[in-house]
Amino acid sequence: MTTPEQSQLGKASAYADQYDASLLFPIPRAGKRAEIGIAGAPPFFGADLWTAFELSWLNARGKPQVALAHITVPCETPNIVESKSFKLYLNSFNNTRFADAAEVQARIRADISEAVWRGADHPATVGVKLLLPELFDREPVHELDGLSLDRLDVECTRYQPAPDLLTAEFGEAPVSEVLTSNLLKSNCLVTGQPDWGSVQIAYSGPQINQEALLQYIVSFRNHNEFHEQCVERIFMDLWTRCKPIKLTVYARYTRRGGLDINPLRTSHPQQLPANTRTARQ
Repeated sequence: MTTPEQSQLGKASAYADQYDASLLFPIPRAGKRAEIGIAGAPPFFGADLWTAFELSWLNARGKPQVALAHITVPCETPNIVESKSFKLYLNSFNNTRFADAAEVQARIRADISEAVWRGADHPATVGVKLLLPELFDREPVHELDGLSLDRLDVECTRYQPAPDLLTAEFGEAPVSEVLTSNLLKSNCLVTGQPDWGSVQIAYSGPQINQEALLQYIVSFRNHNEFHEQCVERIFMDLWTRCKPIKLTVYARYTRRGGLDINPLRTSHPQQLPANTRTARQ
């Protein structure tokens, strides 16, 4: 009889029994950015908004504590953190005693900051906010605002990124629109597991052909790339091919392993959105 160990369910992962910051695995952003034509400073601002739903530790008396964590990583950091390593790192808190939630928050902030800024001349700290159980009921669920592209009955035949699909009305008066889709899907660059997401595209400039834009979003369906890299690819394809005056691309991916990643890239400085989950997250 086939056992789970012999199946496609994957290999068992060794989970650290005690806190271990060395589990974090930073990956440079530069290589993937070079693939999409970014050689120096990128033409965007933004951040990666992480939510950790599986965070627990022991208090001084050994009693388990739980919390949610919101982590904000600026897109200027030279590295991202591979998500499975992030999960393994957070699991290493499970049997470790900390004085209080503030100590846990400070430790996460220091460790993630070191990983994402590793190699930088002027490292900074990332944003970390812990939500304790008494605040769980205040966490809202809200869908991305905008006009849904999914209402369009389009034929889709391409499932690898196809920027040549994108077109815009360069001879017409510019418009301002906010468009959304729940049909974004890509695959993890490391494991090949599916990453399901929703995307919001806000822009001002030549009107983008909506049917073509939806077909382009669907074209990521079999593409292997991290969340952050997919959003930057979408931003750069729209920026170079449709030539908007302003552009913001924001994606919210469903959680995997107790983590969701929600990258935002924008051509102009703006306040980051609240890290509010959608129904699928």
